[in-house]
Amino acid sequence: MMTFLQAAEAVAVSEETRMGLWTLFVKGGWLMWPLLALGGVTIFIFVERFMAIRKASVLDMNFMNRIRDYISDGKISTAVNLCRKTDTPIARMIEKGIERIGRPMGDVQAAIENVANLEVSKLENGLPFLATIAGGAPMIGFLGTVLGMVQTFMDMSAAGGTVDLGLLASGMYVAMVTTVGGLIVGIPAYFGYNYLVARIEKLVFQMEANSIAFMDILNQPVQK
Repeated sequence: MMTFLQAAEAVAVSEETRMGLWTLFVKGGWLMWPLLALGGVTIFIFVERFMAIRKASVLDMNFMNRIRDYISDGKISTAVNLCRKTDTPIARMIEKGIERIGRPMGDVQAAIENVANLEVSKLENGLPFLATIAGGAPMIGFLGTVLGMVQTFMDMSAAGGTVDLGLLASGMYVAMVTTVGGLIVGIPAYFGYNYLVARIEKLVFQMEANSIAFMDILNQPVQK
């Protein structure tokens, strides 16, 4: 019987907590809704870009060895099919280089670099908006703080300068809750942005390494 009562009490406390959070959200004013929307966008962009970057970073360790063997054996079409089957930024970059075999090395290198720049641009899609949220959300929270303080002083003026905590509570809620909301959205967006940028930089390094390896394959002497 005590266990049932304890469970009921826990449920009641949980309900009070949820109602308390919702009440705080509402008391934060209309600025909480843009912050909520920005929080949802932050989660969406981070998850979507994380999955895309992780997929782009997957590459068979023997990929370049197989490309080297195919090119050495003159199996150019087989090498191209391998790149298309692999379907990663590095593979698409190498595929473009293979298609330029027979042209001057400068043209091959330029084609590879153009594809690499395009692939990196695709991976960075959405990151500027994430960076904007990281900087803008705390500013929206700060705007709420200013508006809340203005409301507080207006309430004090309307009350003839009398300090009444109950009267000032509305403005203080707006001032404090929006600040917290802005930081809750802005801080994860900031760390998420930097994490994704670091992942892309690591992938760019891998692309450069594979580009150098491919050019070495083309420059190596033909074995008889």
